[in-house]
Amino acid sequence: MRNLILLVIAFSFIACNGNSQNNSTSTQKPKSTMSDKVVKTEEEWKKILNPEQYQVLREKGTEMPFSGKYYLHKEKGIYVCAACGAELFRSDTKFDAGCGWPSFSDVVDSTKVVYTKDTSHGMVRTEITCAKCGGHLGHVFDDGPAPTGLRYCINSVSIDFKK
Repeated sequence: MRNLILLVIAFSFIACNGNSQNNSTSTQKPKSTMSDKVVKTEEEWKKILNPEQYQVLREKGTEMPFSGKYYLHKEKGIYVCAACGAELFRSDTKFDAGCGWPSFSDVVDSTKVVYTKDTSHGMVRTEITCAKCGGHLGHVFDDGPAPTGLRYCINSVSIDFKK
């Protein structure tokens, strides 16, 4: 059973992260210009965030695929950073990419996230972090739907929802 679970996680990770070894160049957007940054010590973050949120948002972890509360969520509203409340994604840009994590085709505003080349796990990807607090949100890929062609693959624990 353990091997089956590991296989499902590996398959989902590969499916969500695409087959490209270098998709970071086509998804680069301008750096954030947000001036109201949230700066806290790691001890302060540990008091504010639950352990899973801390592991993902502050330590760049990843939640299990198909486990997040927003993976199949369909209500109308806006998704905000779970650490600082910055508005990140609108529900009308959310779609089911089948990868096990919430996916969005665009951000509310490109200055709300920071795009960084990520070469971890033997892949080249574009990581996205919250411009306001620096929290790890997920990654963006160039295999999404029109009109942007982008797929923001986001950890549910990195976001909250507001109607």
